[in-house]
Amino acid sequence: MLSGIDILLANPPAWKNSRIGLVTNHAACTADFKPSRQALLEAGFGVTRLFSPEHGLDTIGVDGAEMHDGIDPLTGLPVTSLYGSKLAPDERDLAELDLVLFDIPDIGCRFYTYLWTMTHVMESCAMHKKHLVIADRPNPLSGRLELAEGPMLDERYNSSFIGRWNIPIRHSCTLGELALYFKSTGSSKVLQENAHAFKLDIIHCANWERAIFYSQQQHSFVPTSPAITSFESALLYPGLGLLEATNISEGRGTATPFRVAGAPWMDGPRIAALINDLHPKGVFARPVSFHPWEGKYAGQPCHGVMLHVADPAVFRPVAFGWLLIRLIKNAHPDSFAWAPYPTHVNQSGARHLDLLTGLKDAESLVAGSGDNSTEDINRYTDPGDWRNRVGPYLLY
Repeated sequence: MLSGIDILLANPPAWKNSRIGLVTNHAACTADFKPSRQALLEAGFGVTRLFSPEHGLDTIGVDGAEMHDGIDPLTGLPVTSLYGSKLAPDERDLAELDLVLFDIPDIGCRFYTYLWTMTHVMESCAMHKKHLVIADRPNPLSGRLELAEGPMLDERYNSSFIGRWNIPIRHSCTLGELALYFKSTGSSKVLQENAHAFKLDIIHCANWERAIFYSQQQHSFVPTSPAITSFESALLYPGLGLLEATNISEGRGTATPFRVAGAPWMDGPRIAALINDLHPKGVFARPVSFHPWEGKYAGQPCHGVMLHVADPAVFRPVAFGWLLIRLIKNAHPDSFAWAPYPTHVNQSGARHLDLLTGLKDAESLVAGSGDNSTEDINRYTDPGDWRNRVGPYLLY
């Protein structure tokens, strides 16, 4: 399997010697694990400036923390942060560039912010008439549209940097496919007004099929951010990411982020038994204890569960995340609480569950009626007509 960056390096384009601005981070590598920015420079591409998303160029910045401009120690190039004083390149940034190249690995979840950095870059390039090239990469959660999960985002209430436009949480697309969809459907006023002048090209991956999960195509996972350290973390993230809006630890500050859930007050064996008794597809739980060094309950012993995904082809992470919160809340009604989640782009942290799910008043919906019923969860996580809407823009 070859990503778009490998195809680009093997087939140098006419714009190779142009003044290129590269939107990237340290997780963006070639098939032999060389950083994309280094490989491009060694191949003679005219990269003159780097742009980095949340977590910074080195991918180790704390979740939600502001990132600053700097100099890349690997290449000596200037780095402009797109998660600091601005979220998109401005006219001054683009003035001395002929073209912008985007190469950042995504994990297939709507509230993972690299996707939305791409949309801000799209709008900036459209406004300032700059050619944008996206070096596509496979979706690690596969491209199986039957596994897509809502809710769909309601833009009237919940448009934010963790979800700007109306797509499902698990979208089952590549970033290149989503870019084509956003451009062609005019997902924002900027894209609508500049549609004809905006030049967008996608460099396809090679030898990737929609049914393939990351674990089937690569044996070694490159961490995409501090808390996405493994394929299993990425697979669980669309569900366990919802824990950010609660007082339950999602495992940040442990060796297994987004694979564990717990708190000092949680009865791990009970929650594990409740999960396993309900037999959610493709996943098993076992009780564990852990000791986060940062994040929620830093320095405190936590008790909870570790999740083991036995079959990615049937596992539904978003539905499972709803179920997990419901089980914990009902088992610990006096200890469980919803919580704000402050970040650089939402400094109060308010309405975080609404922004994650894309729904208004999401806390009452996720909590359910007070029992452990699951009938309503499938209805709320239904992606609707997403498969038909995005179908014309699929590349693989």
